[in-house]
Amino acid sequence: MSNCRFLYHNGVILEAPPVTTFLQSLPGAYTTTRTIDSGTSFLFWERHMKRLSSSIRILLDSKPELLFSSWSSSRVWTNQLVPDSSVYDLVNGSMSEAMRSVVDKERDRLCGEELAVTVLVTGNAEKKLSRLDDEKVVDCLDVWLHIGGYSLGVGERAASLALVGLGRDVATAKYSDWVRLRKPLEKFRPPSTTELLLSNDGDHLLEGCVTNFFVVCLRKSSCGSLYGESLSEFEVQTAPVSDGVLPGVIREVVIEVCLSKGIPYRERAPSWSERELWEEAFITSSLRIVQHVGTIKVPVGSLEALGSTKPEEIQWKEKRFKEGPGMITELIQNAIMERGIEEGIPLKDL
Repeated sequence: MSNCRFLYHNGVILEAPPVTTFLQSLPGAYTTTRTIDSGTSFLFWERHMKRLSSSIRILLDSKPELLFSSWSSSRVWTNQLVPDSSVYDLVNGSMSEAMRSVVDKERDRLCGEELAVTVLVTGNAEKKLSRLDDEKVVDCLDVWLHIGGYSLGVGERAASLALVGLGRDVATAKYSDWVRLRKPLEKFRPPSTTELLLSNDGDHLLEGCVTNFFVVCLRKSSCGSLYGESLSEFEVQTAPVSDGVLPGVIREVVIEVCLSKGIPYRERAPSWSERELWEEAFITSSLRIVQHVGTIKVPVGSLEALGSTKPEEIQWKEKRFKEGPGMITELIQNAIMERGIEEGIPLKDL
């Protein structure tokens, strides 16, 4: 077993591959979070459980084959209710056992100041259903836990982004098959790029492959001049969920912070053609929290043309930002960490 990670499933500790390899091996809905305060509390745990329940429901209603490995097993569960409380109890039971039997004993073998935890809920295609009317869909769900050490500092460096692909299918659910589907985009990744962006038209930027994407824009007055001296003269923009982006946990908290701090906020996909108004940009995920962006690259020509172009022959336009996180990005980042501490769920309480 790796000194830095392990799998926990049905009371059994298993060999742990890298998390991307693990997610490609099983269908299902998943969520990833980490601990804070030196591994004593989970970050936004209850929000993650709510989003996980939502993903399961969305997949059952629209793409059950992404939850179950067998279509014959999946189709009987369409339009079934999956209460948040059922998923919460199911996952918390497994997590509690993992904390007691493994993490407490093996913590010193997990490399990193914090723990990174990926919860995958997959349909159990092996279960034989004798009386469908008496069964609940939650009884046919399995929980897998991928737990490893997480070293802080990754999100402190500037992110370098590149637009390489179209928006994804069933974007409102977080599902493991997306890890496989995004793999072909990797060949277009420019050197030193830390995240790949998605867009359906090459102009409106939706999200990253594993992050949500935000820009901080200068606002225009009615006469067209630019402001930029107070919070009210900026606007935070990110694509709405209706455009086909994941309703990320940290994305939700960013919106709440903007509303509470009086930062103008608009759910609108940032337009590359308006990049001269972008003062700051950042990406969010439950591991990096908020990571400021240093550069964004967009290919010259259409996204469709990338498929017939050799990666080394792609020409890029580039937007550069000032060094370090900007005023709005830093304000949001600090406020999110404060909320994370307030909402933290101690590991001992699971």
